[in-house]
Amino acid sequence: MNILVLPIPVTLMMGAIGLVAFFWTARTDQFSDPEGDARRILLTEDHPLPSSHRANREGVRRCGG
Repeated sequence: MNILVLPIPVTLMMGAIGLVAFFWTARTDQFSDPEGDARRILLTEDHPLPSSHRANREGVRRCGG
């Protein structure tokens, strides 16, 4: 039973840190608008890559296949 002297306090400390982190994020309004975040991901306009990036990606595809 002496082997549990270290893991139990470490586990309790990690749980306490997680609980404090959760309450901190809730208090600072990190979860205030999850619906808006989901819509923002889906509705943002895509910007095309510059031509140099596009050429590099096409070159990698040709070499791989």
